[in-house]
Amino acid sequence: MFKENVKMAWMNVIHNKMRSALTILGIVIGVSSIIALITIVKSSTNEMTNEFASFGADKITVQAMGTPLKQGLFESDIQKLDEIENVAGVSPTTSGKTTIVSSGVEKTNVTVQGKNEEYFSRTKDLVESGRGINRLDINHNNQVCLIGSDITRDLFYGENPIGQKLIVGGTTYTVIGILQESSSFSSSSTNETVIVPYTTSMSLLGKGYISSVDVYMENSNESEKVTREIESVLNEAFNDKKDGFTVMNMQDMLVSIKKMTNMLSLMLGGIASISLIVGGIGIMNMMLVSVTERTAEIGLRKALGAEPKRIQQQFLIEAVFLSLFGGLIGLMLGVLVAYIVCLLIGTTFALSASTVLLALGFSAAVGILFGIAPARKASKLNPIDALRSI
Repeated sequence: MFKENVKMAWMNVIHNKMRSALTILGIVIGVSSIIALITIVKSSTNEMTNEFASFGADKITVQAMGTPLKQGLFESDIQKLDEIENVAGVSPTTSGKTTIVSSGVEKTNVTVQGKNEEYFSRTKDLVESGRGINRLDINHNNQVCLIGSDITRDLFYGENPIGQKLIVGGTTYTVIGILQESSSFSSSSTNETVIVPYTTSMSLLGKGYISSVDVYMENSNESEKVTREIESVLNEAFNDKKDGFTVMNMQDMLVSIKKMTNMLSLMLGGIASISLIVGGIGIMNMMLVSVTERTAEIGLRKALGAEPKRIQQQFLIEAVFLSLFGGLIGLMLGVLVAYIVCLLIGTTFALSASTVLLALGFSAAVGILFGIAPARKASKLNPIDALRSI
């Protein structure tokens, strides 16, 4: 009997093609909106999270603002940080602005950064040609530098700058490498940057201290413990002045970002699901009209012995058919829209199975929820009253 109800429900759906198409339109819009919005947000946030993770999920960043008695970190402090258990290496950073000159051509307000060999070994695709700073450069205070792509074009256009001299802040340096060109939208662009050994940059910039340090961990799962030990070293260095430094744990920040993106996805999914409710109301209206139109058919079936639950089952199956068809069409449309948008904004398309199941499950639930009332109305019709409409 169930198979007969399924067959009859299917025949009724395809017999009224135009009405069925208009009925499922709300479901199509709702499901496609959910799929498209959640997928686009997920793809974009995945790209952002991966980009953020590339900065170093195994890295803890220390910013030393200093105190009136101590403006920053000294070499002895860096050594203590390097000796912490589970620390794989540290990368001090100094930064400032200066003027550079090559062959009489001057470029002002150029960013100069002091780095060590750890920075170059940990940062991928940083050097386009030449080499990075090594341990010998640090130990011997070698006056060598790497330059950004814009500086290469401005001062060494048409030439190979590697091996040539560059005056940085009045001191002559030898160019040993060219930095990879950064995106113009990148907040960490190095196109207008000169990188020198941090040991020489301190005298070059007139700073006898270090203001920033990246601490690399062997195991990022131990980040909380390492963070506490770093804070202990810094408290000792700044006499327990908490405002003298900040410690940023990249692992904790990644967890926070993921929580925020999940909340955003749920919020957008909730907004898009409103259109599914509207679509469900459309299904209920159509089914109520169908019950009115098929009053004679219902009366005849009841007169021939059809049980009320069989009548109710048939109308309920019709409602589920409509919502599932709308869900499948909405799924295909939503995936297509999300894919096109991801291509346009340059992110990797990421469709999760949970998103698909959520959209289809919700559409089926809408069909059942809004199909119950018309189905119950059909099952409760008095057969004698129904037959009078013939």
